[in-house]
Amino acid sequence: MTDAPDPIRLPPRRPAPETARGRHKVYVGMAAGVGKTTRALHELRERLQGGEDALIGVLETHGRADTIRAAQGLPLFGRLELRRGEVTLGELDVDGLLRRRPETVLVDELAHTNAPGSAREKRWQDVEALLAAGINVLSTVNVQHLESLNDTVARLTGVRVRERLPDQVLRDANELVLIDLPPDDLRARLRAGKVYGPEKIEQALSHFFTVPNLTALREIALRQVANAVEMEAPAGEPGVQERVVVAVSAAPTAARLIRRGGQLAERLRGELHVVTVRPARLSPEQGRLLDTFRAVTAALGGHFEVLDPQGSVAQTLVRYVQGCHATQVVLGESRRSRWEEWWRGDIIKTVLRDTRKVDVYVITRE
Repeated sequence: MTDAPDPIRLPPRRPAPETARGRHKVYVGMAAGVGKTTRALHELRERLQGGEDALIGVLETHGRADTIRAAQGLPLFGRLELRRGEVTLGELDVDGLLRRRPETVLVDELAHTNAPGSAREKRWQDVEALLAAGINVLSTVNVQHLESLNDTVARLTGVRVRERLPDQVLRDANELVLIDLPPDDLRARLRAGKVYGPEKIEQALSHFFTVPNLTALREIALRQVANAVEMEAPAGEPGVQERVVVAVSAAPTAARLIRRGGQLAERLRGELHVVTVRPARLSPEQGRLLDTFRAVTAALGGHFEVLDPQGSVAQTLVRYVQGCHATQVVLGESRRSRWEEWWRGDIIKTVLRDTRKVDVYVITRE
Protein backbone atom coordinates (compact mmCIF):
# COMPACT_ATOMS: atom_id res chain seq x y z
CA MET A 1 0.00 0.00 0.00
CA THR A 2 1.71 3.16 -1.17
CA ASP A 3 -0.63 5.86 0.11
CA ALA A 4 -0.91 4.84 3.78
CA PRO A 5 1.00 6.61 6.57
CA ASP A 6 4.45 5.25 7.38
CA PRO A 7 4.59 2.79 10.31
CA ILE A 8 6.09 4.31 13.46
CA ARG A 9 7.64 2.79 16.58
CA LEU A 10 5.01 1.22 18.82
CA PRO A 11 4.91 1.07 22.63
CA PRO A 12 5.67 -2.24 24.40
CA ARG A 13 2.94 -4.84 24.52
CA ARG A 14 0.63 -5.05 27.51
CA PRO A 15 0.07 -8.17 29.62
CA ALA A 16 -2.64 -10.57 28.45
CA PRO A 17 -6.05 -10.11 30.08
CA GLU A 18 -7.43 -13.07 32.00
CA THR A 19 -10.94 -13.49 30.60
CA ALA A 20 -12.30 -10.21 29.20
CA ARG A 21 -13.45 -10.24 25.59
CA GLY A 22 -12.65 -7.20 23.49
CA ARG A 23 -15.35 -4.69 22.61
CA HIS A 24 -16.36 -4.30 18.98
CA LYS A 25 -17.50 -0.93 17.63
CA VAL A 26 -18.67 -0.89 14.00
CA TYR A 27 -19.09 2.20 11.83
CA VAL A 28 -21.89 1.44 9.36
CA GLY A 29 -22.65 3.36 6.16
CA MET A 30 -24.97 3.15 3.18
CA ALA A 31 -22.17 3.27 0.59
CA ALA A 32 -18.51 4.07 -0.01
CA GLY A 33 -17.54 7.67 0.60
CA VAL A 34 -19.86 8.59 3.49
CA GLY A 35 -16.94 8.93 5.91
CA LYS A 36 -16.92 5.71 7.99
CA THR A 37 -13.17 5.20 7.92
CA THR A 38 -12.38 8.86 8.56
CA ARG A 39 -14.65 8.87 11.61
CA ALA A 40 -13.08 5.66 12.92
CA LEU A 41 -9.61 7.21 12.48
CA HIS A 42 -10.71 10.29 14.44
CA GLU A 43 -11.83 8.04 17.29
CA LEU A 44 -8.54 6.14 17.21
CA ARG A 45 -6.67 9.43 17.50
CA GLU A 46 -8.85 10.48 20.45
CA ARG A 47 -8.09 7.20 22.20
CA LEU A 48 -4.37 7.66 21.65
CA GLN A 49 -4.55 11.17 23.05
CA GLY A 50 -6.36 9.75 26.08
CA GLY A 51 -3.40 7.46 26.78
CA GLU A 52 -4.77 4.28 25.24
CA ASP A 53 -2.47 1.88 23.38
CA ALA A 54 -4.25 2.02 20.02
CA LEU A 55 -3.11 1.47 16.44
CA ILE A 56 -4.21 0.82 12.86
CA GLY A 57 -4.30 -2.89 12.04
CA VAL A 58 -5.30 -2.47 8.40
CA LEU A 59 -6.42 0.60 6.46
CA GLU A 60 -7.83 0.76 2.92
CA THR A 61 -7.46 4.39 1.81
CA HIS A 62 -8.32 3.83 -1.90
CA GLY A 63 -6.23 6.93 -2.55
CA ARG A 64 -8.76 9.22 -0.85
CA ALA A 65 -7.08 12.41 0.36
CA ASP A 66 -9.41 12.86 3.36
CA THR A 67 -8.68 9.34 4.60
CA ILE A 68 -4.92 9.69 4.14
CA ARG A 69 -4.97 13.04 5.95
CA ALA A 70 -7.00 11.58 8.85
CA ALA A 71 -4.46 8.74 9.23
CA GLN A 72 -1.33 10.90 9.30
CA GLY A 73 0.73 10.38 12.45
CA LEU A 74 -1.28 7.39 13.68
CA PRO A 75 0.64 4.20 14.52
CA LEU A 76 0.27 1.61 11.77
CA PHE A 77 0.96 -2.08 12.30
CA GLY A 78 2.68 -3.73 9.34
CA ARG A 79 0.67 -6.05 7.13
CA LEU A 80 1.30 -9.76 6.74
CA GLU A 81 2.79 -10.20 3.26
CA LEU A 82 1.60 -13.16 1.19
CA ARG A 83 3.40 -14.00 -2.05
CA ARG A 84 1.07 -15.23 -4.81
CA GLY A 85 3.00 -15.83 -8.03
CA GLU A 86 4.47 -12.51 -9.10
CA VAL A 87 2.21 -10.54 -6.76
CA THR A 88 2.68 -9.76 -3.07
CA LEU A 89 -0.56 -9.22 -1.15
CA GLY A 90 -0.87 -7.62 2.27
CA GLU A 91 -3.43 -8.76 4.86
CA LEU A 92 -4.14 -8.09 8.53
CA ASP A 93 -1.35 -9.63 10.63
CA VAL A 94 -3.50 -11.29 13.28
CA ASP A 95 -0.71 -13.36 14.84
CA GLY A 96 1.53 -10.32 15.06
CA LEU A 97 -1.23 -8.31 16.75
CA LEU A 98 -1.92 -11.14 19.19
CA ARG A 99 1.76 -11.07 20.18
CA ARG A 100 1.82 -7.26 20.33
CA ARG A 101 -1.49 -7.04 22.28
CA PRO A 102 -2.58 -3.40 21.82
CA GLU A 103 -5.69 -2.26 23.64
CA THR A 104 -7.52 -1.17 20.46
CA VAL A 105 -7.05 -1.94 16.76
CA LEU A 106 -8.72 -0.28 13.78
CA VAL A 107 -9.65 -2.84 11.11
CA ASP A 108 -11.08 -1.30 7.94
CA GLU A 109 -13.55 -3.02 5.55
CA LEU A 110 -14.98 -5.80 7.67
CA ALA A 111 -16.45 -7.76 4.71
CA HIS A 112 -13.09 -8.06 2.90
CA THR A 113 -12.10 -11.50 1.57
CA ASN A 114 -8.54 -12.44 2.52
CA ALA A 115 -5.96 -13.60 0.01
CA PRO A 116 -5.83 -17.35 -0.76
CA GLY A 117 -3.66 -19.15 1.77
CA SER A 118 -4.61 -16.87 4.67
CA ALA A 119 -5.37 -18.49 8.02
CA ARG A 120 -8.97 -17.31 7.78
CA GLU A 121 -11.10 -16.66 4.71
CA LYS A 122 -12.70 -13.38 5.79
CA ARG A 123 -11.54 -10.28 7.65
CA TRP A 124 -14.47 -10.44 10.06
CA GLN A 125 -13.11 -13.80 11.19
CA ASP A 126 -9.74 -12.14 11.84
CA VAL A 127 -11.58 -9.57 13.96
CA GLU A 128 -13.27 -12.34 15.91
CA ALA A 129 -9.83 -13.76 16.78
CA LEU A 130 -8.72 -10.35 18.10
CA LEU A 131 -11.91 -9.88 20.13
CA ALA A 132 -11.61 -13.35 21.64
CA ALA A 133 -8.10 -12.41 22.81
CA GLY A 134 -9.41 -9.33 24.64
CA ILE A 135 -8.43 -6.72 22.05
CA ASN A 136 -10.93 -3.94 21.28
CA VAL A 137 -11.71 -3.39 17.58
CA LEU A 138 -12.99 -0.40 15.61
CA SER A 139 -14.22 -1.55 12.20
CA THR A 140 -16.16 -0.30 9.18
CA VAL A 141 -18.71 -1.82 6.80
CA ASN A 142 -21.31 -0.78 4.23
CA VAL A 143 -24.81 -2.12 4.81
CA GLN A 144 -25.03 -3.78 1.37
CA HIS A 145 -22.46 -6.36 2.49
CA LEU A 146 -24.85 -7.99 4.97
CA GLU A 147 -25.84 -11.50 3.89
CA SER A 148 -29.58 -11.06 4.52
CA LEU A 149 -29.71 -7.90 2.37
CA ASN A 150 -27.94 -9.33 -0.68
CA ASP A 151 -31.09 -9.91 -2.74
CA THR A 152 -32.72 -6.66 -1.60
CA VAL A 153 -29.69 -4.61 -2.62
CA ALA A 154 -29.40 -6.44 -5.95
CA ARG A 155 -33.06 -5.78 -6.72
CA LEU A 156 -32.85 -2.08 -5.79
CA THR A 157 -29.49 -1.23 -7.36
CA GLY A 158 -28.94 -3.89 -10.03
CA VAL A 159 -25.58 -4.74 -8.39
CA ARG A 160 -24.94 -8.15 -6.81
CA VAL A 161 -22.47 -7.64 -3.94
CA ARG A 162 -19.98 -10.52 -3.80
CA GLU A 163 -18.22 -9.80 -0.50
CA ARG A 164 -20.69 -10.54 2.29
CA LEU A 165 -20.63 -11.06 6.03
CA PRO A 166 -23.09 -12.75 8.41
CA ASP A 167 -25.68 -10.49 10.03
CA GLN A 168 -24.62 -12.01 13.35
CA VAL A 169 -21.39 -10.00 13.21
CA LEU A 170 -23.37 -6.77 13.62
CA ARG A 171 -25.75 -8.33 16.12
CA ASP A 172 -22.79 -9.35 18.29
CA ALA A 173 -21.12 -5.92 18.11
CA ASN A 174 -21.09 -3.88 21.33
CA GLU A 175 -21.79 -0.62 19.52
CA LEU A 176 -23.01 0.41 16.08
CA VAL A 177 -22.46 3.93 14.72
CA LEU A 178 -24.40 4.89 11.61
CA ILE A 179 -22.52 7.40 9.45
CA ASP A 180 -25.38 9.10 7.62
CA LEU A 181 -25.07 11.39 4.61
CA PRO A 182 -27.87 12.68 2.34
CA PRO A 183 -27.65 11.25 -1.20
CA ASP A 184 -27.11 14.66 -2.80
CA ASP A 185 -24.17 15.35 -0.45
CA LEU A 186 -22.56 12.01 -1.29
CA ARG A 187 -22.98 12.65 -5.02
CA ALA A 188 -21.36 16.07 -4.52
CA ARG A 189 -18.40 14.36 -2.82
CA LEU A 190 -18.20 12.01 -5.78
CA ARG A 191 -18.16 14.87 -8.31
CA ALA A 192 -15.42 16.57 -6.29
CA GLY A 193 -13.20 13.49 -6.67
CA LYS A 194 -13.28 12.62 -2.96
CA VAL A 195 -14.47 9.04 -3.48
CA TYR A 196 -13.14 7.77 -6.84
CA GLY A 197 -10.64 8.90 -9.44
CA PRO A 198 -11.79 11.06 -12.39
CA GLU A 199 -12.09 8.05 -14.72
CA LYS A 200 -14.77 6.41 -12.50
CA ILE A 201 -16.89 9.39 -11.48
CA GLU A 202 -19.44 9.55 -14.31
CA GLN A 203 -19.99 5.81 -14.39
CA ALA A 204 -20.53 5.74 -10.61
CA LEU A 205 -22.97 8.66 -10.72
CA SER A 206 -25.07 7.06 -13.47
CA HIS A 207 -25.02 3.50 -12.11
CA PHE A 208 -24.67 2.62 -8.41
CA PHE A 209 -24.66 6.17 -7.00
CA THR A 210 -27.97 7.37 -8.44
CA VAL A 211 -30.31 9.28 -6.13
CA PRO A 212 -32.94 6.46 -6.04
CA ASN A 213 -30.26 3.84 -5.22
CA LEU A 214 -28.67 5.94 -2.48
CA THR A 215 -32.05 6.86 -1.01
CA ALA A 216 -32.98 3.17 -0.81
CA LEU A 217 -29.61 2.21 0.67
CA ARG A 218 -29.86 5.01 3.21
CA GLU A 219 -33.28 3.78 4.31
CA ILE A 220 -31.97 0.21 4.56
CA ALA A 221 -29.00 1.35 6.67
CA LEU A 222 -31.22 3.35 9.03
CA ARG A 223 -33.64 0.44 9.39
CA GLN A 224 -30.88 -2.14 9.89
CA VAL A 225 -29.21 -0.21 12.70
CA ALA A 226 -32.58 0.55 14.30
CA ASN A 227 -33.48 -3.16 14.19
CA ALA A 228 -30.15 -4.08 15.76
CA VAL A 229 -30.73 -1.59 18.58
CA GLU A 230 -34.27 -2.94 19.08
CA MET A 231 -32.88 -6.48 19.31
CA GLU A 232 -30.77 -5.34 22.28
CA ALA A 233 -33.79 -3.94 24.12
CA PRO A 234 -35.38 -6.07 26.88
CA ALA A 235 -37.78 -8.50 25.29
CA GLY A 236 -40.34 -8.33 28.12
CA GLU A 237 -42.32 -11.35 29.19
CA PRO A 238 -41.30 -14.57 27.43
CA GLY A 239 -43.83 -15.80 24.87
CA VAL A 240 -44.06 -18.43 22.17
CA GLN A 241 -40.70 -19.29 20.61
CA GLU A 242 -40.95 -18.36 16.94
CA ARG A 243 -39.52 -20.91 14.51
CA VAL A 244 -39.25 -20.07 10.84
CA VAL A 245 -38.95 -22.99 8.40
CA VAL A 246 -37.80 -22.24 4.86
CA ALA A 247 -38.34 -25.06 2.36
CA VAL A 248 -36.04 -25.03 -0.66
CA SER A 249 -35.11 -27.18 -3.61
CA ALA A 250 -31.68 -27.42 -5.25
CA ALA A 251 -32.41 -24.47 -7.55
CA PRO A 252 -30.42 -21.20 -7.90
CA THR A 253 -33.36 -19.02 -6.74
CA ALA A 254 -33.52 -20.75 -3.34
CA ALA A 255 -30.87 -18.49 -1.78
CA ARG A 256 -33.34 -15.62 -2.05
CA LEU A 257 -35.93 -17.60 -0.05
CA ILE A 258 -33.36 -18.33 2.64
CA ARG A 259 -32.48 -14.65 3.02
CA ARG A 260 -36.15 -13.69 3.21
CA GLY A 261 -36.63 -16.31 5.90
CA GLY A 262 -33.57 -14.99 7.72
CA GLN A 263 -35.02 -11.48 7.73
CA LEU A 264 -38.32 -12.80 9.10
CA ALA A 265 -36.58 -14.83 11.83
CA GLU A 266 -34.54 -11.79 12.87
CA ARG A 267 -37.62 -9.56 13.13
CA LEU A 268 -39.42 -12.20 15.20
CA ARG A 269 -36.31 -13.00 17.27
CA GLY A 270 -36.89 -16.60 16.31
CA GLU A 271 -35.01 -19.65 15.07
CA LEU A 272 -34.28 -20.17 11.38
CA HIS A 273 -34.56 -23.69 9.95
CA VAL A 274 -33.82 -24.29 6.25
CA VAL A 275 -34.77 -27.71 4.87
CA THR A 276 -34.71 -29.53 1.57
CA VAL A 277 -35.99 -33.01 0.78
CA ARG A 278 -33.31 -35.31 -0.58
CA PRO A 279 -34.03 -36.01 -4.29
CA ALA A 280 -33.71 -39.47 -5.82
CA ARG A 281 -30.75 -38.21 -7.88
CA LEU A 282 -28.53 -35.27 -7.03
CA SER A 283 -26.36 -33.82 -9.79
CA PRO A 284 -22.92 -32.32 -8.99
CA GLU A 285 -24.33 -28.85 -9.68
CA GLN A 286 -27.23 -29.44 -7.29
CA GLY A 287 -24.77 -30.67 -4.68
CA ARG A 288 -22.79 -27.44 -5.01
CA LEU A 289 -25.98 -25.42 -4.67
CA LEU A 290 -26.88 -27.20 -1.44
CA ASP A 291 -23.40 -26.46 -0.09
CA THR A 292 -23.98 -22.79 -0.93
CA PHE A 293 -27.38 -22.82 0.80
CA ARG A 294 -25.83 -24.42 3.87
CA ALA A 295 -23.25 -21.61 4.01
CA VAL A 296 -25.88 -18.87 3.53
CA THR A 297 -28.01 -20.41 6.29
CA ALA A 298 -25.05 -20.53 8.65
CA ALA A 299 -24.26 -16.89 7.86
CA LEU A 300 -27.81 -16.01 8.93
CA GLY A 301 -27.47 -17.96 12.17
CA GLY A 302 -29.79 -20.77 11.07
CA HIS A 303 -29.80 -24.56 10.84
CA PHE A 304 -29.72 -26.39 7.48
CA GLU A 305 -31.05 -29.92 7.09
CA VAL A 306 -31.47 -32.39 4.22
CA LEU A 307 -34.56 -34.50 4.94
CA ASP A 308 -34.97 -38.11 3.88
CA PRO A 309 -38.29 -38.43 2.03
CA GLN A 310 -41.19 -39.96 3.97
CA GLY A 311 -43.94 -40.17 1.39
CA SER A 312 -44.19 -37.17 -0.93
CA VAL A 313 -42.12 -33.99 -0.65
CA ALA A 314 -45.14 -32.16 0.75
CA GLN A 315 -45.82 -34.86 3.37
CA THR A 316 -42.16 -34.89 4.42
CA LEU A 317 -42.23 -31.12 4.81
CA VAL A 318 -45.46 -31.16 6.82
CA ARG A 319 -43.99 -33.75 9.21
CA TYR A 320 -40.93 -31.56 9.76
CA VAL A 321 -43.02 -28.42 10.32
CA GLN A 322 -45.14 -30.24 12.89
CA GLY A 323 -42.18 -31.95 14.55
CA CYS A 324 -40.20 -28.75 15.18
CA HIS A 325 -43.35 -26.77 16.17
CA ALA A 326 -42.78 -24.17 13.46
CA THR A 327 -44.76 -20.95 13.63
CA GLN A 328 -43.84 -19.62 10.17
CA VAL A 329 -43.18 -21.40 6.86
CA VAL A 330 -41.59 -19.76 3.81
CA LEU A 331 -42.16 -21.39 0.41
CA GLY A 332 -41.32 -20.42 -3.14
CA GLU A 333 -43.98 -20.03 -5.81
CA SER A 334 -44.47 -23.34 -7.61
CA ARG A 335 -42.83 -23.89 -10.99
CA ARG A 336 -44.91 -26.98 -11.70
CA SER A 337 -47.49 -27.08 -14.46
CA ARG A 338 -51.09 -27.81 -13.55
CA TRP A 339 -50.62 -31.37 -14.86
CA GLU A 340 -47.60 -31.91 -12.59
CA GLU A 341 -49.50 -30.51 -9.61
CA TRP A 342 -52.40 -32.86 -10.30
CA TRP A 343 -50.08 -35.85 -10.73
CA ARG A 344 -47.54 -35.16 -7.93
CA GLY A 345 -49.51 -32.87 -5.66
CA ASP A 346 -49.29 -29.17 -4.86
CA ILE A 347 -46.82 -28.61 -2.00
CA ILE A 348 -48.24 -25.20 -1.04
CA LYS A 349 -51.82 -26.45 -0.86
CA THR A 350 -50.75 -29.48 1.18
CA VAL A 351 -48.86 -27.36 3.71
CA LEU A 352 -51.81 -24.95 4.02
CA ARG A 353 -54.28 -27.82 4.44
CA ASP A 354 -52.32 -30.06 6.82
CA THR A 355 -50.74 -27.56 9.25
CA ARG A 356 -52.38 -25.65 12.10
CA LYS A 357 -51.40 -22.38 13.79
CA VAL A 358 -48.69 -21.77 11.18
CA ASP A 359 -48.31 -18.67 9.01
CA VAL A 360 -47.33 -19.61 5.44
CA TYR A 361 -45.49 -17.11 3.22
CA VAL A 362 -45.36 -17.79 -0.53
CA ILE A 363 -42.58 -15.80 -2.23
CA THR A 364 -42.98 -15.04 -5.92
CA ARG A 365 -40.33 -16.09 -8.42
CA GLU A 366 -39.66 -12.44 -9.28
